[in-house]
Amino acid sequence: MPFSTPSRPSHLSGALIVAVLLLAISTFISYVDRGNLSIAAPIVKDELGISASRLGILLSAFFWTYACLQPVAGWLVDRWNVNWVLAVGFFLWSGATAATAMVHTFGALIVLRFFVGTGESVAYPSYSKILVLNFDEERRGLANAAISAGSVLGPGFGMLFGGILVARYGWRPFFLALGLLSLLWLLPWITFMPKGRQPGPQTAASPSLSEFLRLRSAWGTSLGLFCSNYLNYFLITWLPFYLVRERHFSMENMARIAGTAYLLAAFSAVLNGWLSDRWIGSGASPTLVRKTVVGGGLALAGAFVGMSGVRGSVAALVLGVLFFGIANSNIWAITQTLAGPQAAGRWTGFQNFVGNLAGVAAPAVTGFVVDRTGHFYWAFAIVTVVAVAGATSFILVVGPVEPVIWRKAVPSEALPIGKN
Repeated sequence: MPFSTPSRPSHLSGALIVAVLLLAISTFISYVDRGNLSIAAPIVKDELGISASRLGILLSAFFWTYACLQPVAGWLVDRWNVNWVLAVGFFLWSGATAATAMVHTFGALIVLRFFVGTGESVAYPSYSKILVLNFDEERRGLANAAISAGSVLGPGFGMLFGGILVARYGWRPFFLALGLLSLLWLLPWITFMPKGRQPGPQTAASPSLSEFLRLRSAWGTSLGLFCSNYLNYFLITWLPFYLVRERHFSMENMARIAGTAYLLAAFSAVLNGWLSDRWIGSGASPTLVRKTVVGGGLALAGAFVGMSGVRGSVAALVLGVLFFGIANSNIWAITQTLAGPQAAGRWTGFQNFVGNLAGVAAPAVTGFVVDRTGHFYWAFAIVTVVAVAGATSFILVVGPVEPVIWRKAVPSEALPIGKN
């Protein structure tokens, strides 16, 4: 039976508001978990006696499974009840985080980072599916911004409070407490998960992967996300190490600088998500609004982060993170509008697969560059170039931000795909 979008009220119910807040909290937890190893990186490097290159491989291990399983995750959330897919993934990644505190070898750490990545692979496809099922275009900016705020508050909290806790109590108690306490999120989620209609396992209207490969916008959003993520994962995985070892800040001072930057980015994400919705509500096109915020924010983020590496400016670093928060607030709103309810999970999975290859590349490339040059100058320069390329992709490669016309449930190859 073809899937149809459930009717949505003209205003958000209290249950939907709670659901969005829980999604934001889950994003917050996921980003603490994916960045927690970088907080402990200086200590783990010394404890295991590994080089910067091997540390880069360890920091990137999460993304090997996280990126490669994105297409599978997208298929799952388009075929099964997305609420439960998210719950199972959350249980897996939180349990693996807690178990990390128990291991003592390089190989065991990599295996558990694989499990964290596997669990988290369902997160963003689930978020997109849930939002596109329950929110209209003019409300998705703020909803996505709330999730985006979680994605920058997570690293901010991890670097600020996690850095202080690791400095005082060690990294193992931090991992154990974080993983076990995170599991409590499942209780309110099971209670307040959206009760709207979900596509059943026999849904046939989802487009095939081949349709994505023939869409310019699919490649534009995927390349843009790769570039945005390269900047983000460079900061998440190497910023604590850079501030402690190259800038010679103490762990606590590093925590304050990085934490402050990410807290400001979270505020800017929510503010710009709300302003984007207001702008669209006043009559502006989603194409103008989403591309301006994402493209402009990402270009400025790259410029300021690069400037901080050249001049050693803490203020430029904070501004770079802040503008990343602005750009990140609208990235997934573009995808959700293009994909529609039939393909939100699958498009997000495909885009997140390509985009999160940056999580493999950024930590490893940075470790290699630092080993070869002895400093971070060229690593920051690479980040700037990649960020500007991402802004260009969102502005010029992505077509109009409007729903793609997908082929019908039992398509003929002669039917049009759409102009995006």
